[in-house]
Amino acid sequence: MPDPSPITPTAKRWTPSRFRALLRSRGPTSVRFRRRIAVIAGAVAIGIAAVLFAQASDAAGEMFGGFAKRYRWVPLLTTPLGFMALVWITRRWVPLARGSGIPQVMAARSDPVAATGGLIAVRTVVGKALLTLGAVLCGASVGREGPTVQIAAAVMGLSHRLMRVTLKSSVVIASGAAGVAAAFNTPLAGVLFAIEELAAAYEQRMTLMVLSSIVIAGMVAQSLAGDYVYFGAIGAHLPTAGALIVVPVAGIVGGLAGGGFSRAVLTLATGRHGITRWSKARPVLFAGGCGGVVAVLGVFTGLTWGTGYGAARAMIVGADAPLWFGPAKLLATLATAVAGLPGGIFAPSLGVGAGVGNLLRAAFPGEPAAAVVILGMVAYFTGVVRAPLTAVIILSETTASRGLMLPMFATAFIADWASMGVCREKLYHGLSATFATKPSAAAPATASTGRV
Repeated sequence: MPDPSPITPTAKRWTPSRFRALLRSRGPTSVRFRRRIAVIAGAVAIGIAAVLFAQASDAAGEMFGGFAKRYRWVPLLTTPLGFMALVWITRRWVPLARGSGIPQVMAARSDPVAATGGLIAVRTVVGKALLTLGAVLCGASVGREGPTVQIAAAVMGLSHRLMRVTLKSSVVIASGAAGVAAAFNTPLAGVLFAIEELAAAYEQRMTLMVLSSIVIAGMVAQSLAGDYVYFGAIGAHLPTAGALIVVPVAGIVGGLAGGGFSRAVLTLATGRHGITRWSKARPVLFAGGCGGVVAVLGVFTGLTWGTGYGAARAMIVGADAPLWFGPAKLLATLATAVAGLPGGIFAPSLGVGAGVGNLLRAAFPGEPAAAVVILGMVAYFTGVVRAPLTAVIILSETTASRGLMLPMFATAFIADWASMGVCREKLYHGLSATFATKPSAAAPATASTGRV
C-alpha cells in the first residue's frame, strides 16, 4: 500500500531559510508591513491634528467675534493691515502655504516624494496652520477645511518618512480626503471627495488600505470631538410636488452663482488683464485693498466675518436673515480668496450657499424653510467645487437630512451643469496648475502666480 502522503522533490518544506525569506517579505521589517504601519499611524495622526486645528480655529473665531463686538470700528484698520501682514509673511517665508491647500495636494500627486520637501513639507503646513489662524483673527472669510487637507497630506508624508517607505500618489490623495473626513466629521464624504475631486476622474488606483485610512482619520476625529452633527440634526424633507419646482430653480441659481465665483477667482489667479497684473506687481497693497472690502462688509453688516457657520446654521433652523447676506458673504469670500493669504473656502461657501437658500426661501414661502436653504447650499457648493456627490454627502451628513437625498442629488447635478456653463475649468484643478512648478521648498515669493 503506497504512503498516503509521499514527500516529492517538488514539495515545499518549511526550512529555516524559507522562514527567514517570509519574514523579510511580510514580517515587521518588510516594506509592505512598514507601509501599512505608516498609513494607519498617519491616519490616526491626521484625525488628531484635524481636531486640534479645528479647536484652535474655533477659539480664534470666538476671539475675533468678541473683539469686533467690543470695538466695532477698529477692524476697518486692523483687518486690512492684517491681510497685508499675512500676505507679506506668506510670500516671504512659506509661499507654498497660500490659499486653500487642496490645489497643493492635487499638484503633489505628480511627484509625492519631492512634494514632501515643498508643497506638503512640515515647514509649509506649520506656516499654513499658523497663518490660517491669523486670518481668522483678522476676520477673513476663510475656512479650516482646505488647510486641513494640506496638513493631512503633510502628516501622512511624515509618517512615511519615519517608516522609511516611499509615499505614493494614491496615499497623498487618501490623506487629503482623510483631512476632509476629519474636518467635517464625515468619513463617507471623505471617500467620495477622494474619488470625485482629488483623484481627477478615477485616474489613481485606490487600495483598500488607502481607503481605510480615510475612514480611520474620520473615526479618530469623531472619537475625540464626539459624535456631533456639523450643523445639527435638522432632518429636513421636501414634498415631491415642491421639489419639482424648487430643485431646478435652486440648481440653476446656485450653480450660476458658484460658477461665477470660481471664474472670478481663476481669472484673478491666472488671467492676464490689468487688475491681475497690478495685483501681482503689488501683492501686499492688493491684499490691503481686499482686507478693506472684507472690513467694510463686516463692520456694516456684522454678519460676513469668518466662516459664516453661525449664520448658515441659523438660516437652516428657520431664523430670519436679510436677503443681502448671500451676496455680501460671496463678496467677502471672494475678496479673501483672491488676497493671497492662507485659508480655505469650504465653510464660507456653505455660508454663501445658505444665503442663496435664504433668497430661495423668500421665493418659495410655502415650502419647508430648512429644506430650501439646504438645497441652496448644495447648489452653490457644487457650483464652486464641481463635485456634486461630495456636496450631497457632506450636506446630508452635516445636517442629518438623509430624507432629502433625492432632491439634493438632482439639485447638485443641475448646479454642476449650470456652473460649467459659466466656468468650464474646475476651480481646484485650475489653481493646482499654479503650483505645478519644479519643487523647491524655499521658492522665492516672486515666483508665485496663484493666489488661492
